[in-house]
Amino acid sequence: MERKSIRKVLGGVAPGEIVCVKGWVRTLRSGKDIVFIALNDGSCFASLQVVVSPDIADFESVARVGTGACLAVRGVLIESPAAGQRCEVQAREVEILGDADVDYPLQKKRHSLEFLRSIAHLRPRSNTFGAVFRLRSALSFAIHRFFNERGFLYVHTPIITANDCEGAGEMFRVTTLDSENPPKNGNHIAWNEDFFGEKTGLTVSGQLQGELFATAFSDIYTFGPTFRAENSNTSRHAAEFWMIEPEMAFADLEDDCRLAEDFLRYLVTYTLEHCGEDLAFFNERIEKGLLDKLQTLATASFETMTYSEAVNRLQASGENFQFPVDWGLDLQSEHERYLTEKIIGGPVFVTDYPVGIKAFYMRLNDEEKTVAAMDLLVPRVGEIIGGSQREERLDVLQRRMTESGIVPESLWWYLDTRRWGSCPHAGFGLGFERLLMYLTGMENIRDVIPFPRTPGNARF
Repeated sequence: MERKSIRKVLGGVAPGEIVCVKGWVRTLRSGKDIVFIALNDGSCFASLQVVVSPDIADFESVARVGTGACLAVRGVLIESPAAGQRCEVQAREVEILGDADVDYPLQKKRHSLEFLRSIAHLRPRSNTFGAVFRLRSALSFAIHRFFNERGFLYVHTPIITANDCEGAGEMFRVTTLDSENPPKNGNHIAWNEDFFGEKTGLTVSGQLQGELFATAFSDIYTFGPTFRAENSNTSRHAAEFWMIEPEMAFADLEDDCRLAEDFLRYLVTYTLEHCGEDLAFFNERIEKGLLDKLQTLATASFETMTYSEAVNRLQASGENFQFPVDWGLDLQSEHERYLTEKIIGGPVFVTDYPVGIKAFYMRLNDEEKTVAAMDLLVPRVGEIIGGSQREERLDVLQRRMTESGIVPESLWWYLDTRRWGSCPHAGFGLGFERLLMYLTGMENIRDVIPFPRTPGNARF
């Protein structure tokens, strides 16, 4: 008999129908000549109650299974007499697919998130992480659907690269050379003898390659893993994370902001419409007021102000910030939150940042003090999206690379797009895990990615 997911059984199977369900035991209660099992297969937040009576084969073995055991159940779906559940399964056959020892760590109690990180191989079976990873899956689909509906091409950019897009030198080295005795040319490592014939690392961004495709397909996006060897052991940093990076040809900064607003609003609305059960859990257990926050953002007006205006308004606020607010310094999270929560009262785009704090590829504005960059700030988080119009002028781009300490010849292929058919183009990056933190209320990036990679930790 074909297995039905518990989500389908709870969502639409009529009482009286024979069903086959398989899953893991969340709880087991034994009464006089009866056993109640809460069975969950991960397809939804709710568990299905299975009622087992002594007339099934091997009743005594079933009554002794431990929490975490895996069962296959065949039985009739009936209306439940108990409050709080629509239906339950009256078991006719129960097969123990895999029993669980008594020391199974996920017992019926609330475990700390820190403890659950130590058992990342089992934490997907918990209520919290079941909800997190179902929402992560749903949002992945929504991202692809958003861009597909708008005619964007999905591009798989390389994970191994010889170029540091951000120029911060925080790349993980990829090499086959003997670390204890590498070949050398004089006092320097002979990278030409390495596997790829040059120094390579894990990508920090797919943007540069994405720009190449935008000059052929107009509108593209990337969605894949990126890596940064930044030794920041904070709740907001991970060494491996996923990025969504659209790129549009024939677009300026205003077009970039419009796409970012549409994108974020679409994902928030999609989450509200398709992940209601899991969001209700987050709203109750993780962040009180989460649903109100998301519903407000879904219909909010997105304001825009320049970086210079933001600095002036922060300085005029009289607020005693931990970090100084001066023109030329990057805005900190406390400044971004103050802008959204106290000054604007909603999401805001901050545009036209000083040249000195932004990357070489951002388009230089006419006064040559600022670049056509934008950050989208939202309440409670601060920056959630960062983007820019790209520098399409060959001579200006070459000058900006030199000023940033980048040898133009090292990116000759990138510069070629400015030689042959250059056009205005723009794009942005959205860290997927940062988005998930916002949508779930989870406060640590380690809790929205299946197997976090952080300084000192690469387990599982």
